[in-house]
Amino acid sequence: TSAYSSPAKSLGDPGITPLSPSHIAKDSDADDAVEQLFLVVVAIDFGTTSSGYAYSFTKEPECIHVMRRWEGGDPGVSNQKTPTTILLTPERKFHSFGYAARDFYHDLDPTESKHWLYFEKFKMKLHTTGNLTMETDLTAANGKKVKALEIFAYALQFFKEQALKELSDQGGSDFENTEVRWVITVPAIWKQPAKQFMRQAAYKAGMASPENPEQLIIALEPEAASIYCRKLRLHQMIDLSNRAPVNGYSPSDTIGTGFTQGKEHVRRNRQSRTFMVENVIGEIWSELEEGDRYIVVDSGGGTVDMTVHQIRLPEGHLKELYKATGGPYGSLGVDYEFEKLLCKIFGEDFIEQFKIKRPAAWVDLMIAFESRKRAAAPDRTNPLNITLPFSFIDYYKKFRGHSVEHALRKSNVDFVKWSSQGMLRMSPDAMNALFKPTIDQIVQHLSEVFDKPEVTNVKFLFLVGGFAESPLLQQAVQSAFGSRCRVIIPQDVGLTILKGAVLFGLDPAVIKVRRSPLTYGVGVLNRFVEGKHPPEKLLVKDGTRWCTDVFDKFISADQSVALGETVSRSYTPAKPSQLVIVINIYSSEQDNVSFITEPGVKKCGTLRLDLTGTDASVPNRREIKTLMQFGDTEIKAMAVDVATSKSVKVGIDFLNY
Repeated sequence: TSAYSSPAKSLGDPGITPLSPSHIAKDSDADDAVEQLFLVVVAIDFGTTSSGYAYSFTKEPECIHVMRRWEGGDPGVSNQKTPTTILLTPERKFHSFGYAARDFYHDLDPTESKHWLYFEKFKMKLHTTGNLTMETDLTAANGKKVKALEIFAYALQFFKEQALKELSDQGGSDFENTEVRWVITVPAIWKQPAKQFMRQAAYKAGMASPENPEQLIIALEPEAASIYCRKLRLHQMIDLSNRAPVNGYSPSDTIGTGFTQGKEHVRRNRQSRTFMVENVIGEIWSELEEGDRYIVVDSGGGTVDMTVHQIRLPEGHLKELYKATGGPYGSLGVDYEFEKLLCKIFGEDFIEQFKIKRPAAWVDLMIAFESRKRAAAPDRTNPLNITLPFSFIDYYKKFRGHSVEHALRKSNVDFVKWSSQGMLRMSPDAMNALFKPTIDQIVQHLSEVFDKPEVTNVKFLFLVGGFAESPLLQQAVQSAFGSRCRVIIPQDVGLTILKGAVLFGLDPAVIKVRRSPLTYGVGVLNRFVEGKHPPEKLLVKDGTRWCTDVFDKFISADQSVALGETVSRSYTPAKPSQLVIVINIYSSEQDNVSFITEPGVKKCGTLRLDLTGTDASVPNRREIKTLMQFGDTEIKAMAVDVATSKSVKVGIDFLNY
């Protein structure tokens, strides 16, 4: 028997059986909730490596304000965002976030710092954990474990307080949480449990509540980017494809000049943190016709997400053509290669020890690497110097009994040298080699997407996200796909998602059609048909022969779902006198599912309709109407007893089963 043995047999209740052939109700008024009026939309881009927020007042939606400058920024990195790092005291209370957390942790004495809990790049855990629950743990730099939900809630609470404080300072009076609509971005390739986890953490942080869920929107990162890209004017982007003929392609003049101009433009505007989003359809967009397709590649620190969208005129609504795909190919992969290189030179045993014994110095070394990583470019000729923290050199000598310099000579890694100023000198080729595995994976994945039949005739490829700032990635994408479509990079590429998320919060209906990531259905009983149904599914109740565990499908994986579309089915209790009706909702990644006991089918919701106490004179076949509303990043289900209009609602839950 599978993990889910027959619900009908185990619960002792006869279950439900379908009444009618299935149909889809286009219910525009399915949600009669009055649209709440929020004064401001605040979007939080909670990234793997860095995070930030931006906001816009609903009265002036064309102004998007990006948050205040952060204290303690790094040289060579623009501080519109802060590192996604969090520090808890030895008593496990929230201490600080971002640069402040990093700097405070760094200044602690090693004897003390080992008691503090420091977390960085922890968002990836939600992507990599197969069976995510409210109990999943995260491990701090000192090896201690804390519930992931607590860490995420602390981080969101930090942003909530920062944003409310900034809004209050600006408006001169206290801003209430109830006046804010929050938007949190997540990678599109995250599975449903991770998206729900983010919502639970936001409830815990007090941004919204289960009673008031529409105060919080979970937006998909590449969708947010897509919404912003539609508004671009030509001076706000860099078109990699129209600067030089492809054959006479010289990366230095295309990428170099575009970015210098771009940087100048950004530097002049650095003082102002308000971006005007012109209420026009941008020029690039005016070249698009009804039905045109474009692909958005969102390359961040942890994941790379791809979505293929199609334009629907006249309003320029978007339709998702191909379900989001991608994988863990973010810029963290480059850090990981650097770590492997250090292990090769200094020994894995040393690096492991150093990370545990001198966690703050390890963080320092990775910061030094980060700024050099940003200097890597295809045409670079001079070496990149990475300062080794003094405690690295010192600890290595204690650990091995010989110097770092000696290790480098002995390691025969010939493209990394030691410079007398206490630095690792990496040749540009050595740096490019660290990028190669990650960039190859991105290009490989994109090729696979381009080969899908739904993805023919793509006009543009928008490269967005923090990793898109890398000239190496730009060049690789341009040379691989430049002949098939125009490769375009928004100027402020690291903030694209943030700005798009604000626009999405102002008008959540802009994305009209999505692809369902899973197949959904409910478990029912059907009349047993000899020869058609497997004998082990036979259940005889009151003289009726039933087939149990049947998966009655509501919607298939990859089917198009319009926003707010409601699918409804009618059921009747298998036993007319039954007063408590339990409907179990199941999901699967497979398209064709016949029984809920098949591998990969997961229970993700239960509707429990209690009809005790209702009028006894019900018709002998009681009709229970079950509705599922799709299309948002969340899914809602509802069951109604038609005779008495008694109903029950439930959100689909992937974390608690």
